[in-house]
Amino acid sequence: MAITDDVLVIGGGLAGATAALAAAEHGHRVRLLTYKQSTLRHASGLIDVLGYTLGGDGPLSNPFTALEDLPERHPYSLVGREAVRDALHFFDAVVGDTYAGAHTNVNALVPTSSGSIKPTARYPAAVAPGLASDPRDCLLVGFATLPDFCAPLAADHLLDTGVPFDVRGVTLSFPGIRRDDAKVTRYAHILDRDEGVDIGRGTTSARAALAALVREHLEDEARVGFPPILGDDNHSVVRRDLEERLGVDVFEVPSGPPSLPGMRLEDRLYEALEAAGVRVTTGVPVVGYEATDGRIEHVLVDRKGQDVPYQAGEYVLATGGLVGKGVRSDRDRVYEPIFDCHVDHAPDRYDWFDGDAFGDHPFASFGVTVDDDLRPLTADGGLEFENVRAAGGVLSGYDFAAEKSGSGVSLATGFVAGDRAGAEVSR
Repeated sequence: MAITDDVLVIGGGLAGATAALAAAEHGHRVRLLTYKQSTLRHASGLIDVLGYTLGGDGPLSNPFTALEDLPERHPYSLVGREAVRDALHFFDAVVGDTYAGAHTNVNALVPTSSGSIKPTARYPAAVAPGLASDPRDCLLVGFATLPDFCAPLAADHLLDTGVPFDVRGVTLSFPGIRRDDAKVTRYAHILDRDEGVDIGRGTTSARAALAALVREHLEDEARVGFPPILGDDNHSVVRRDLEERLGVDVFEVPSGPPSLPGMRLEDRLYEALEAAGVRVTTGVPVVGYEATDGRIEHVLVDRKGQDVPYQAGEYVLATGGLVGKGVRSDRDRVYEPIFDCHVDHAPDRYDWFDGDAFGDHPFASFGVTVDDDLRPLTADGGLEFENVRAAGGVLSGYDFAAEKSGSGVSLATGFVAGDRAGAEVSR
């Protein structure tokens, strides 16, 4: 017997979680299926709507003014500018005061761990004191056992961008950690629990030891930036404690994976899913489906070697793009592996790339083509299935890396796909 819900969302990243939450707003039974860890754990935690035009112009001050100029089949063009705004409002309600940026349409300029400046629409509250538009001088602190963030180099790169403040970087030894391969969560948990650490002349608490270490290097700076390791469960307490001990604002500099800001966002979204009554099934792959008269009847999920049918009236496909393996390729073709939806691509694989490493690569926009209702289309423009919508990285028609639009597209299309799936069930 099939496990039955009203709406079934496949994929547990930002697009999938948002789609499930939006569908649940209609009061239906919603289930979210996810196989592997979501890409949120590797994301910066920033919500980028649009940082650059397709022609590379930018960084854009107001992303909404540029949405009107995007191509007709761009995901933002399909859902419309107001839907993008609605999705951001929806996100703001879910994350509450853990995020900032809702007060303005203008992109914030966020320094990254490489010393570049990233335009973004929403950012964790812990990032706010570090914005590049803030004229206050800044000290960046890195740790010898965290080689991914070289604070002196990041500071030099920031100065090269022309930021309106002085910035220095120092590399210190994190109190209590000697291993080069310690996970970032180990740093966070030491600060979360304020563990006792040996400082050579006795034991003291980790936060006190870290503050004393940084204070020796603090000159006239009004703010101090750390890599994103300032606690997990007690993140806001850790940051406030360090601010009180140092007497300056403390912020985190977003960095690459694994990402504690991404993990914190994932935790917040899944707390919201639980509160909304969404059933979450994790660690199981979708391995097949049955369809009748152009509609999905059920999908088959591999549970310990047995194919178990999961049935719903409406489905949302939010499995990610090439990175998330929601779109795959081999030597002969590019394909979508769950429903085998059409993915438009040149027959010759050498046409999938540009000869210039920094050129306009067709593979960057690979994905399923959808209609105005986000339903996947066949090669000749017909509907793949009447009751399937697609959202997020699995969509074609945009280059998230070049545009700096990945999380914004996931949020907007996830919100619209989930909302329309829920509305369809209500009819």
